[in-house]
Amino acid sequence: MSDGLKGPVGAGGSGFDFVYLPGTEPQFTPRGDSRPRNYALVNQLTWRHDSRRPGAFSSERTFSSLTPSPSHTLPPTCLLLQFGNSWAMRASEAGPPLSARALSPSGNTEVLVQEGKARGFRESGPASTAPRYPVASDYKGPDAVQSLSLHPVLVTRTLLPALCPGLAMAPTLPLLLALVALVIPGPGGAQVSIHPIEAFLPMGASMQVNCSSSCTENLNLGLETQWPKREVESGLRWKLFELSDIEEDSKPLCFETCGSIQSSASATILLYSFPERVELGPLPTWQQVGKNLTLRCLVDGGTPRHQLSVILLRGEEVLYRQPVDVDPKNPKEITATVLVNRDDHEANFSCRTELDLTQHGLPLFTNVSMTRQLRAFDLPVTIPKLDTPDLLEVGTKQKVLCSLEGLFPASEAQISLELGGHTLTSKTTNHRDLVSAMALVEVTAELEGTQQLLCVLDLADQTLRAERILSIYSFPAPALTQSQPNVSEGSQVTVSCEASGGAQVVNLTDVQSGPPSPKVQYTLTATAQDNKRRFSCSAALDVAGQVLFKTRTLELQVLYGPYLNESDCPTNLFWKVGTWETLKCEARGNPPPTVNCSRKGDGALLPIRVMKSVTWAMNGTYVCHAESSRGIVTRDVFLTTQRPTLP
Repeated sequence: MSDGLKGPVGAGGSGFDFVYLPGTEPQFTPRGDSRPRNYALVNQLTWRHDSRRPGAFSSERTFSSLTPSPSHTLPPTCLLLQFGNSWAMRASEAGPPLSARALSPSGNTEVLVQEGKARGFRESGPASTAPRYPVASDYKGPDAVQSLSLHPVLVTRTLLPALCPGLAMAPTLPLLLALVALVIPGPGGAQVSIHPIEAFLPMGASMQVNCSSSCTENLNLGLETQWPKREVESGLRWKLFELSDIEEDSKPLCFETCGSIQSSASATILLYSFPERVELGPLPTWQQVGKNLTLRCLVDGGTPRHQLSVILLRGEEVLYRQPVDVDPKNPKEITATVLVNRDDHEANFSCRTELDLTQHGLPLFTNVSMTRQLRAFDLPVTIPKLDTPDLLEVGTKQKVLCSLEGLFPASEAQISLELGGHTLTSKTTNHRDLVSAMALVEVTAELEGTQQLLCVLDLADQTLRAERILSIYSFPAPALTQSQPNVSEGSQVTVSCEASGGAQVVNLTDVQSGPPSPKVQYTLTATAQDNKRRFSCSAALDVAGQVLFKTRTLELQVLYGPYLNESDCPTNLFWKVGTWETLKCEARGNPPPTVNCSRKGDGALLPIRVMKSVTWAMNGTYVCHAESSRGIVTRDVFLTTQRPTLP
């Protein structure tokens, strides 16, 4: 420790209770007293759990055991051991060397400190809870073992009697309780502990309870409980018990007699159980729409009741939620009233209990009753809905749909479709309060003109009708043609667009707009640029006040070429020996021509678009031929090979 932590603290007139916490700056607590406060430096041994580093314990640090203020005599040495949030203490002879042993609160770990150094620890509990390790001066254990470290804690001298009962100083119990909030050990540092301190179990379960003590003389250790128990295993200062058939909340008690001193520690056992019965009462055979329906749910059993709720459901929709009474022995009936509407027909109703144990680290447990289905009825007077276009084209197939919502029960309804006095073959669907009929109509020339579409629905003694007047028409797409099938470059060609069935041509590509007419033509002299030129023709037809359009397209094919010019195939080529080059020689034409190049004299071929390593032997004049069904053209290509450029 640095010099600044020695001597009386509170030079400015303020006192303190707790001055230093390991790993932090010194902390001061004003006491409202101008007198200087004495302090002491106490060795603290901390038992830590470290799952990240194997062999965490290797501490060999040494600290002076107690540093008093200069004006006081050196008191006996005190060793302070911390296990998690629990404390175990030992007082030794005055001054170093410091030597002590202590048990962890669970009773299965023994800590050895000698000569002011943390020397090792061993696990001495049951094999089911902790493996056994020998004491070692430099312990290296497996992963996830406990680790030890030794570091100083600076406390006021007024706290020392409470922290170290072996010292002859006045106790300060309130300050100790404020500091550690734990059971004060008996004389000599003896302390009884119980593990686990709190358990949350299903009703009828079993559990193990560990009673341990730090007593070193004449120890009598036991467990008091109302449930059947048996001793599973025991050690020097610990016993492991198994409790079975636990049926109620209870508080088992670990007790010890250490010499003539008795002490005890208790745990809390809380139980939970699921309801034995969750039942939804019967529903009426039929329930009229617009009337109230009373739902009844009976719940028997389940604990803890303050965490048990009942939910009334329509499908997965929550209608009502209410906590259950505290007394788990009395069955509880939960009631709720709902106003029935048409959506409730054939709806499933149920009730569900929720036991919320999430605050105890357990999930939310649910229990659902058997579902009951409600049948609701209503007889509204409505008009069927016809869903189909008003215009039908000859040669097409058209879907015709008639539907009606609001009938209860819809499964009793009969629905049919008629067109022009003939019954259509239809597919009928009944779903909740909706009934529908769908037919696929094949529109023929015999139906051309105006026709009546009729939908008839019968339910009980009621007949509902819906009708619509349809216009059935014929409208072929316009005919778009060219005067000759094969158009050669330089010849004339005429593109014609002709409508039929009363339709009129309204547009042809590159023809100036004029009044609609049944036929429109366009004549041109074909060039190579006209190849793959697209023409479009649109026709219009008036049907029952609606103007309909149809369009057809044509791609012009012009025969031309072949062409092989300078841009397609360069005349002069200069290639350096040793480099890689490719001959680019392309021809144009329709149909597409083929191209090959051979050297004059010996006929050696020079491949096109193939990478070649340039040699002296490739030098020469090549003749490139472009050939198609329209003819052949040639072009001379002069290839000069040159000496490579020196680096």
